[in-house]
Amino acid sequence: MDNRIFLYDDVINAKTRFVSFAGENIRFDLGIITTDRFYGKQMVLDLQSNRFAIIGEDDLAEEGYLEYAFQLSPEDAADLRSFLEQIV
Repeated sequence: MDNRIFLYDDVINAKTRFVSFAGENIRFDLGIITTDRFYGKQMVLDLQSNRFAIIGEDDLAEEGYLEYAFQLSPEDAADLRSFLEQIV
């Protein structure tokens, strides 16, 4: 018998957007999930690197956040930030 203790087990509706675009140096293939689960932020999945982050306007303004979260160079993070500022 399974004695698993769940902290939560919710089923929610979410909107998912898939976007692919070319930056100056690399291609971005993203999944962007919007739900009420993340306090107005969106979950951004980089499908090429298998990395994700929950991102809001405050995260985009934080220096080095995208570089750290997605393991990007400053130039590539600038390309991603430029796109995300339009949708977050």
